[in-house]
Amino acid sequence: MKASRQDAILKIIEANEIENQFQLIEALKKNGYNSTQATVSRDIRELRLVKELSEGGRYRYVAPVKSEITNSSARLKTILKECLTSFDYAQNIVVIKTLPGLASAACSAIDGMQIKNLVGTLAGDDTAFLAMKDSESARQFCEEIHAIL
Repeated sequence: MKASRQDAILKIIEANEIENQFQLIEALKKNGYNSTQATVSRDIRELRLVKELSEGGRYRYVAPVKSEITNSSARLKTILKECLTSFDYAQNIVVIKTLPGLASAACSAIDGMQIKNLVGTLAGDDTAFLAMKDSESARQFCEEIHAIL
């Protein structure tokens, strides 16, 4: 539901000049999605939507430019290379060990990415837990980390 709602949001803002969350909620309703303001606010943050001045002189939501997403990927790679000491997975949970005090930075960078099958992260001092949708997603994520390193 979340993924299809977020896809709908991207299509809506591409086709319409959506200036605020209320307009976005109304447009979502017209497309069959009943969402609260809190949900739409989270979606905006997760999709990294920004407001841009339109030709009509009003601000509207737009999706980030591809290079901004690439910069986030580069940031994730840098953080992982600098702070990761080990990683592994057990079923759908990925456990990342970092240098002391850096698990939160790793989780923050990972949360900022749009990782399809990531449900959520939890950081301690030097250990991060990533909940993936299933074991296969956890295995694939670990392979991606291995490729980065």
